[in-house]
Amino acid sequence: MYHYSGNAVQQAAGAAAGVLDRASTDGDTILFQRCTWCGTAMYHRLLCPVCQGSDLRTERSEGTGTVRHATVVNRNTPGARNVSLVEMAEGFVVRGRVMGPLIGIHSGDRVRLSTVKDPVRGEPVFQLLDEPYRAWH
Repeated sequence: MYHYSGNAVQQAAGAAAGVLDRASTDGDTILFQRCTWCGTAMYHRLLCPVCQGSDLRTERSEGTGTVRHATVVNRNTPGARNVSLVEMAEGFVVRGRVMGPLIGIHSGDRVRLSTVKDPVRGEPVFQLLDEPYRAWH
């Protein structure tokens, strides 16, 4: 049974708990959530994965991170493309694409956010901060 108090209705009109507040974004930053109870950073979650808290606040990422896993996908695409898991400096992990030669993207490479939305897939796009051909030397 649900009880709708005036406080709950007012909260639903603004940013609901666990929902990203997109009104403050400028288009070139990644927004993430941080649990107010335990401080865990997460990307697009409704509950904290650590303490299951629902009191999450929206924060803006500085846009730098490290590639944790990179793979090349050939399915459902006209050409091969990169899909990477990037751990951002704030501690959350996001799936996106890293620009550069497919053979030159490795785990541990440092990246910076290039754009928040890829026009085709809607995923964040990153660019390498280090030299992309370091593995060839």
